[in-house]
Amino acid sequence: MTQAIRSNRTINAKTIKTTAMHVAVIAVMATAVVGCNRGIKPVVNDPVKLVQIAQPISVLQPVFSTDVGSKKASSKDPLDLQVGYANLQIVTASRGGDLIGFDNTGQRVWSVNVGDQITGGVALDSLSQTAIISTRGGQVMAFDSTTGAKRWQTQLTGSVLTPALISNNRVVLSANDGFLHGLSLQNGQSVWQFATQVPAISVRGSAAPTLLDAKTALLATADGRLHAITVDNGLPQWSRRVGVGAGSSEVERMSDVDGMPIVDNNQLFAISYSGQLLGINLASREVLFVNELASLKSLAVNNQQVIATSLDGKVVAYNRSNGEVLWESEELAYRHLTNPVMIGNYIAVGDFDGVVHLFDPASGKIVSRVQTKGALSSLQVQGSRLLTQSTSGQVAIWQLAR
Repeated sequence: MTQAIRSNRTINAKTIKTTAMHVAVIAVMATAVVGCNRGIKPVVNDPVKLVQIAQPISVLQPVFSTDVGSKKASSKDPLDLQVGYANLQIVTASRGGDLIGFDNTGQRVWSVNVGDQITGGVALDSLSQTAIISTRGGQVMAFDSTTGAKRWQTQLTGSVLTPALISNNRVVLSANDGFLHGLSLQNGQSVWQFATQVPAISVRGSAAPTLLDAKTALLATADGRLHAITVDNGLPQWSRRVGVGAGSSEVERMSDVDGMPIVDNNQLFAISYSGQLLGINLASREVLFVNELASLKSLAVNNQQVIATSLDGKVVAYNRSNGEVLWESEELAYRHLTNPVMIGNYIAVGDFDGVVHLFDPASGKIVSRVQTKGALSSLQVQGSRLLTQSTSGQVAIWQLAR
């Protein structure tokens, strides 16, 4: 049984090994997680075996790899810790509470233990040289990213499961009790709070805050909504529903938006657990398209496409103007995929075996792979580098081949 951090009931999405559109199966599985109908076993789909690439090309070259794993916390806890990377600094967090700073060559510079399990991080601000993490007990901590010295600590009412957004001298966080927070980057004091509706049942996790524009943060919540809020003072600008659950039970009506929304070239794209992929023209506020696809992962975009990974392991590319399906790949079905990201001219997607697959955006074919250790839950791109941290604590950085 998954241990829920937030006060209401949450479901570990990694136990759901079938398509989200099979609502009846999901309902049985989710009910089993929260403690009912334990005698009913859902159908589990085996992950597709990988097919060897006929003529692989070299896309990524290894730069840095290290193990920050810890036996102090269970590897079964589905945390999505991410690497902080900025201005040749690397800061990583382990499940056991270790925060570690490296230089760009992979040399360890400093290490501290924060005294609790780290659940959210790492957010790294190069201008102020600050690293922000959050803990299981609801504490938010700021550290000097060059020395590891603690600068401040603030207690929240709920825990945070994603990296913070650092912008305009604010630290913006989304806690799993439904509160959105804006803290002072200088001292951690609360500047504003914004309360959202918390459904009775939701998937364990949340979307990381992102910027809508220079002054506005965009936050997604477990009730299937997007909220645009001013970074400085927390004033709501607008709210829009993305996820729309359908059914008679609370499980069937789950509509979490756990993938970070994407804002690009005055267009907004978001996807929900309940199966809605939405594109919006921000200038006119008109909906460009609504498609059916269920996901808990962030999207990727390029000049022509929106790329998504579904709960059942499909990788789908859509026309970003009208939502038309350009191609769909089932080569990685049921392999518990990460979010897709653009690295150079390629689409990268990770899986539960620690494999990163590189797709050709034009054809939708896998053209290259690289391997790390442990299941991957998210990918990050900084410039021409791909960053990963597996659930077992293996951190790896690759450089785009020239």
